[in-house]
Amino acid sequence: MELLGGPLYAVAGAGESHGPAVTTIIFGCPPGLKISRTAVQTYLDRRRPGSSRHGTPRNEKDKVLFLSGLYQDDHEQLTAGPNIQVTVEGQTFTTRAYEEGFTTGEPISAVVLTAARQSAHYAQFMGPEGAVRPGHTDLVKYYQSKGFVDVRGGGRSSYRSTISDVIGGSVARLFLQETFGTVFLSAISRVGPLRAAGSLGDHFGQILRQTGGQTVPLVEIESVQKRLSAAEIYTLDAAFAREAAELIKQTRLEGDSLGAMVEVVAVNVPALAGDPLYQSLKVRLMGALGGLNAAQSCEIGDGTAVVARRGSENNDPIRGAGYQSNSHGGLIGGITTGMPLVCRVGFKPTSTINKPQKSVRKNLAELDFSLEKGRHDPCVGIRAGVTLESRMAIELLNAVLMHQARVVNPDNFRLFT
Repeated sequence: MELLGGPLYAVAGAGESHGPAVTTIIFGCPPGLKISRTAVQTYLDRRRPGSSRHGTPRNEKDKVLFLSGLYQDDHEQLTAGPNIQVTVEGQTFTTRAYEEGFTTGEPISAVVLTAARQSAHYAQFMGPEGAVRPGHTDLVKYYQSKGFVDVRGGGRSSYRSTISDVIGGSVARLFLQETFGTVFLSAISRVGPLRAAGSLGDHFGQILRQTGGQTVPLVEIESVQKRLSAAEIYTLDAAFAREAAELIKQTRLEGDSLGAMVEVVAVNVPALAGDPLYQSLKVRLMGALGGLNAAQSCEIGDGTAVVARRGSENNDPIRGAGYQSNSHGGLIGGITTGMPLVCRVGFKPTSTINKPQKSVRKNLAELDFSLEKGRHDPCVGIRAGVTLESRMAIELLNAVLMHQARVVNPDNFRLFT
């Protein structure tokens, strides 16, 4: 069984790249959180194919429909969501999705229909003589499933499956923002050989040194969000964004692909969440972020740069007001310190490319592979930021709820006064 997060806050997903829909179920959201469909749609819009001219030409609208787990007494507002209609055996059934309501503590379910699929593009991968794309899951999934695998668009291994990550992460980040003021952001820090000047972690670290505390003012967060949105790709370095965009464009024309590094940061993080060993938040984050499609590495804080330092250089000074620097990236012993959570995730070049390559068929007969048809991201890391933010939010909310489970208040167990 695959669950993202858990055991207290968890997300389950189902659906293949070219299937009818992707379904999501969210377990463990505390009751009383106000959720609107449009708030969650904002994050899905960042993830969807076609949202960036530097990504795949596949253009899915990816509109979310909420089906359970929300309620309010104003039923007209609750059920003001999109119309849902199906026809079965000549009979038409119509209902409406939820538009806005409060979480009830019950599982929240959502569905996103698939529209822009061109399954004929994947005919060359079908059956035991189907071709295997180097770097893709074609071969291992075929034998793992005993040949019963959906090859269209990569099936369940497709990046489309991360719709569930973003929906579940959107609910988690809304809860954390309302409760603690926590905000999640990401930026592209590297594309191929090109590197951005500065980083999100350094930027917020500088702000905290100036304010002398551990809380980043909302006005500073909004300023960063505007800068990220205004750039050609999500980054604080506008010159790097222009150069990287041109490199991606040229690489696409050459039929090749590029790797990328994405930095993901949470600011105004509650301290003391997480555990020291097997359920360490460090373990959970490195698994969740590093386990995303095409991810090959995950660093926390200053990452591999600490290898060349001495302890006297790397240890973060502490004063009564808090930590004075953040080489630890917001985690010590797998437990949050209240400083920004800082992670960097390295993505390999997109596996599916148009250049000729050596490969095999499913029956292991060798061939010179050439892609016949398809629509793919030349740099998969470009769209990964919002999914990384979502996975970080899911893991942080689960850690917060695990910490809260240690505190038992008898007043919460009284039915009558």
